Amino acid sequence: MLSAIDRRERIEAALRRALDPVAVEVVDESHLHAGHAGARGGAGHFRALVVSARFEGRSAVERQRLVYAALAAEMGGEIHALSMQTRTPAEWRAEGARAER
Repeated sequence: MLSAIDRRERIEAALRRALDPVAVEVVDESHLHAGHAGARGGAGHFRALVVSARFEGRSAVERQRLVYAALAAEMGGEIHALSMQTRTPAEWRAEGARAER
């Protein structure tokens, strides 16, 4: 079985290959779900932020589909649950500017 760090790195690498992001952050939140039925087999709970120009002009659902497609090999195996934020570079910069105020 892969360690939590290996799983996180593998997920991040898959997102980088498929979406060419300017930023990607994957956080393993499996420890927050200890005892959860879906996590007993080793699959984890992850949170991801993906910032990619490939999201330009796409709806939130279309963006999520791109992420799920990038992680198809890990879904149901390495990944039990995935929450995500998908941003274009412009959206990410705008959010950073608001946060700095």
